Amino acid sequence: MFHCILYQPEIPPNTGNIIRLCANTNVQLHLIHPLGFTLDDKKLKRAGLDYHEWASVQEYQTLTACLEKIQPPRLFACSTKGKYSYTDPSYQPGDGFLFGPETRGLPASLLEEFASERILRIPMIPGNRSLNLSNAVAVVIYEAWRQMGFQI
Repeated sequence: MFHCILYQPEIPPNTGNIIRLCANTNVQLHLIHPLGFTLDDKKLKRAGLDYHEWASVQEYQTLTACLEKIQPPRLFACSTKGKYSYTDPSYQPGDGFLFGPETRGLPASLLEEFASERILRIPMIPGNRSLNLSNAVAVVIYEAWRQMGFQI
């Protein structure tokens, strides 16, 4: 129903948790290289348990290659720099959600390509840096799925 795109993820357990999340929500997961791990990493597999076989996971060398293949009708960037809450849009099937690497987030040059209303943030207490990547993905995906009435 949705596309979750991880741009250069670095931490295997986060991606493992996201694989498990995507398997349980019928979301397609797309990984943009370089990855900070290999897909056979023990930590990734431990976090994803046996959900790897139930998840749709694709790898791409570039974000451009990913977007050319999946062609989401709309793409949202998720960033602490966003001015709009993740609850603001009315999501539609096929929407894509782009998340940046754990230690640095999405590059400013990439965010500049998005209209401001397509850069979403998750509210937090002022002064805090960010949420864990797998938690942020879960918050956004479950809001989008909730808006679809949790239908698959």
